[in-house]
Amino acid sequence: MFPRRPTKQITLGDPRVGFVKIGGGLPDPHNRAGNPTTPAPVSVQTMTAGYTHDIDACVREINKLHAAGADIVRVAVPEKKDTEALRHILPQTKVPIVADVHFHFQRALEAVEAGVHKIRLNPGNIQDRAQVIEVINACKARNLPIRIGVNEGSIIERRDKQKRMKELGAVFSDQKHGHLLAIMIAKLEEYLDIFYEQDFHDICISAKSMDAAIVVDAYTEISKRFDHPLHLGVTHAGPKETGTIRSVAALGGLLIHGIGDTIRISYANDPIYEVQDGLELLYSLGLRPRVGVDLIACPTCGRIQVDLFTLIQDVRKALAEKITVPMKVAVMGCIVNGPGEAEGADVAVFAGDRRGIIYVQGEKVANVPEPEILPRLLAECLAFQEKVQRGEAKLGEKKVEIIPPDPLGELGSGYAKINSSTPTPTPLTVQGR
Repeated sequence: MFPRRPTKQITLGDPRVGFVKIGGGLPDPHNRAGNPTTPAPVSVQTMTAGYTHDIDACVREINKLHAAGADIVRVAVPEKKDTEALRHILPQTKVPIVADVHFHFQRALEAVEAGVHKIRLNPGNIQDRAQVIEVINACKARNLPIRIGVNEGSIIERRDKQKRMKELGAVFSDQKHGHLLAIMIAKLEEYLDIFYEQDFHDICISAKSMDAAIVVDAYTEISKRFDHPLHLGVTHAGPKETGTIRSVAALGGLLIHGIGDTIRISYANDPIYEVQDGLELLYSLGLRPRVGVDLIACPTCGRIQVDLFTLIQDVRKALAEKITVPMKVAVMGCIVNGPGEAEGADVAVFAGDRRGIIYVQGEKVANVPEPEILPRLLAECLAFQEKVQRGEAKLGEKKVEIIPPDPLGELGSGYAKINSSTPTPTPLTVQGR
């Protein structure tokens, strides 16, 4: 849907956990034939929230994140006991692991020795040239990629005030965030020079900020100057309630312009939400084939005639646990817009007078009381999934044409029906099957 910016491609993983490619579209520097690589799907990353040295807890968390759909999981290794734990963690996990190294280059060397699949370095914190070269050589010997990750919070020199003022003076004067962009790009160029001198090109770049506008500007400028794959993210995005908007505002805008090869949505919350929301963002933009249900629902209004809020959450949970094919399921709260908005769904239900009419690819199959909506809808979804898996039906194959009933007739109307203690019963009629 959106043309991807061509980049060099990097690969991380091993035969046991599998391999994840990031980026692509430019010739592989390791292939003498010089043929362009096929761009890899945008991958989703997250980071564990617990201590890496707590081996059992770390393994459980990594495996939970992998099961939720994470392609890559990063762990913090601030101390030697963390890198020592990697030797015990890696054999128990089945997803590529990245070691996040901030201040001590020795942690990177220890992580490489332990068998980690990728290293993340921060140019703002590890600046000694000889130390960086040691890490490069260790990764080069094992064909491990390195992410060079600059953050707004660590990129500016804060100890030497004169140096900081000099850096702040090197700005893109015509841009609102010019001083930060200049510093980020200058730091990346200085750091990349070391890698290029060592003939090391298995590199991914990130340039994060807590400000969505700065993130957009930074990655836009960086994408013009470097051909390495880009890791997108808004750092310190906050709690999920606000971090979702902040992250999607930046990442969605970049992705639709072809910028970005792997993403992490960052929350001050359980990282499983980072995985779920990262995948949904890519599904919504058509950058990844959907796995599981594509659930759509009306925003609700004064016309709803069932407890739609509870129904939606119950449906979402039930389908997430049972449905694996990417069928489109629509849950609508009334008969006014419901039928039209449900067109195109493989399975649809729209409600009226504490009842639900269920359709499967345009065929009306049930008219059930409110308490029976959830079990019947789940049963129809499971039955349809089985037909798809047997090759007897195709997703989105049929044009869905739903003719709504008279809104003042069979199903009744009005919000008062929801609160009525004695709702008027409607005869149950079932068609189809």
